[in-house]
Amino acid sequence: MIDRRLLKNFDYILFLLTLLITLIGIAMIYSASYYRGQLFSSAGVSYPLRQLIWAAIGLFSLLAVIMIDYQKLMKYAYHLYGLNILLLILVFIFGTVSRGSQRWINLGFFSFQPSELIKITVILALACYLRDRKREIKRVRKLLVPFGLVLFPFILIIKQPDLGTAFILLPILLIMLYLAGAKPRHLAVIVLIGVLIVAPLTYHFVLKDYQKGRLKVFLNPDLDPLGVAYSLNQSKIAIGSGQFWGKGWLNGSQTHLQFLTAQYTDFIFPVVGEEWGFVGSSFLLLLYFFLLSRGVAIALRAKDSSGALLAAGLTMMISLHIFINIGMTMGMLPITGLPLPLMSYGGSSLLVTMLSVGLLLNINMRRFMF
Repeated sequence: MIDRRLLKNFDYILFLLTLLITLIGIAMIYSASYYRGQLFSSAGVSYPLRQLIWAAIGLFSLLAVIMIDYQKLMKYAYHLYGLNILLLILVFIFGTVSRGSQRWINLGFFSFQPSELIKITVILALACYLRDRKREIKRVRKLLVPFGLVLFPFILIIKQPDLGTAFILLPILLIMLYLAGAKPRHLAVIVLIGVLIVAPLTYHFVLKDYQKGRLKVFLNPDLDPLGVAYSLNQSKIAIGSGQFWGKGWLNGSQTHLQFLTAQYTDFIFPVVGEEWGFVGSSFLLLLYFFLLSRGVAIALRAKDSSGALLAAGLTMMISLHIFINIGMTMGMLPITGLPLPLMSYGGSSLLVTMLSVGLLLNINMRRFMF
């Protein structure tokens, strides 16, 4: 049983925000998969029901996480990181291939994506390494270990390929290094090297043709409107057609006439925009703003550096997913495969977000415990 004193510091607002966004997500997944032929998954279970089951599993995991003092979890940070790296390697041996990517391990009754979980274990490992190195991290050579912790999974995820998930690790690393005390000029030089040298090499020697196509479409939206740019164009049409009030739940024409692609996964936000308009989209963004503000507040009032770094990394992870997913659906960023937290269909993503919220609640509950 959990100590009653800890419940006094339980962030009920963060918890309720998480539940509310998840329920909205399930409702939108139902709408997005409502038209004939898409309501049921390949397993014969409806997409919204499967998401509801994953939400229940995620909620159970969230409650389980808050039972364990996060400082005890930090003791096993490197073990969890190593186990996750092993799972990423096993993906190439036993993983299933879907739409040209090998990212999932099929366990029979469900498929799991280790690259989703690596975001949490990397943050745990970084927080563990950086917590007592505020002075040491000011030296350039001390940056090698944290960059190494990110580089190994980065390469494995790129090979799957999953460019969006891989690159999301980099800003998380930079913000955690900055908060840990790394010199801004060192980080600026690293970013400059990445932009001028690593980015061009990645474009020419790592990216697949379809990934290069997405970048070209981002720079020139009129390029190949019926091909690579089709999903982006339909997304912007769906969002714009919702106007101020929206067309109403289950009444999105772009969604139900199948013009909008990946409408219950990566492009769930255009479904919200089409059916609930500017008002509904703004309401969802407001919910996300409050959720992220709770995460920032938890990081600021954490009792120790490890809790602050962990909370900051988790909040940064969630915020990047929100910003990148919504940005890509509106044509403000290149298209990636990053899901919208708590909204997009997908068990691995939902579970990882729930675990992240559980860790944030954990840190907040123990901010006065010594």
